[in-house]
Amino acid sequence: MDNNLRPAWSTPTKIIVVLAILALFGFLFFRFSVALPPLIIAIILAYVLSPISSFFQKKLKLPRGLGILLTYLLMLLLIAGMLVIVIPLLIRQVGGFNLNIIYWLEQARNLFSDKITIAGVVIDGPTLLGQIVNQLEGLLQPVFGTTLDVVASLLESIVWVVFIVIISIYLIKDSSKIMAWFESLVPPAYRGDFNRLVEDLNTIWSAFFRGQLLLAFIVTLIITAEGLIIGLPFALLMGLLAGMMEFFPSVGHGVWLVTASLLALFIGSTHLPLPNWVFFLIVVGIHIVFTQFDLNYLIPRIIGRSVQLPPMVVILGIVAGAAIAGVLGVVLAAPSIASLRVILRYLYARLLDQEPFAEETAAPRLPPPKLQWWKKRGGRKNEFPL
Repeated sequence: MDNNLRPAWSTPTKIIVVLAILALFGFLFFRFSVALPPLIIAIILAYVLSPISSFFQKKLKLPRGLGILLTYLLMLLLIAGMLVIVIPLLIRQVGGFNLNIIYWLEQARNLFSDKITIAGVVIDGPTLLGQIVNQLEGLLQPVFGTTLDVVASLLESIVWVVFIVIISIYLIKDSSKIMAWFESLVPPAYRGDFNRLVEDLNTIWSAFFRGQLLLAFIVTLIITAEGLIIGLPFALLMGLLAGMMEFFPSVGHGVWLVTASLLALFIGSTHLPLPNWVFFLIVVGIHIVFTQFDLNYLIPRIIGRSVQLPPMVVILGIVAGAAIAGVLGVVLAAPSIASLRVILRYLYARLLDQEPFAEETAAPRLPPPKLQWWKKRGGRKNEFPL
């Protein structure tokens, strides 16, 4: 049939088709919303591991499938090695925490063993303690649940982990085909804009994920070493907490500082003979210095300036992300807002018939190191053998 004889869709027909497609996507979104977080995690995993797989494929001259297999085997070995090193340390730290809980419970039992008089009011200690224990049991029972619920949750988690791994493998394997398919959906006149948007978004997300992973690792090492030196209780746990808090912009430092301050006040240093309030001031002072080092040195040099958002915008984004997608929304708030900014800026420019990719004033680059120590007085450089 000749395409010229086919009648063109009228404007109302096009609007109806677009609305029907949007309604279908909305239905699928809410119907299968339980699968969205694992799918997002699979996309993130594929995004982070894809460059590693490509590196193995190019440098070792491996087929695509073998490069992907080697990447996941390496990831599995790294996770297993970390577990072998970290789990024994965590067991010792948690064991000490359990001993402290037992001590606190004994202190509470001794405190409530007799009647307590406060401002002339006599309180029956054992009765009050019994009521507190009953309330705690009521709160903790839904959390821990029955053994059957725990087993079911464990099996469900295993299924989702397998789902995430399989989907991420296919995403890495067919990434070029997927991008080519998306590009084919774009009208030819707008494919240049599409590629530019993809490039800008890729800059944001690559800087966030790979930079945040490296930043979290470095911060974990620094805080753990700091905690061991000054005797911060549960130094390894606090180091891991600090590393995880790097994924929560603008609030992570505050959460860690509150936790560390409570430990310093109520437990004190594990080996420094200092009053708890003095140790508390030391912990706060050291962390204030570290926060400045983190914000002004580590983050600009590791993550870069790709995600440029005011702190208030980030905080509001974290609150909105928590309400929409829970923990995952909190973690991805900053790059999501930055990506939305790029897309809205493009749409705004197109609506006003402006150039959407006008050259902007780039953020000043960090000055390169002035490695002039190898120069001679005459200005000639020493020759180094290669």
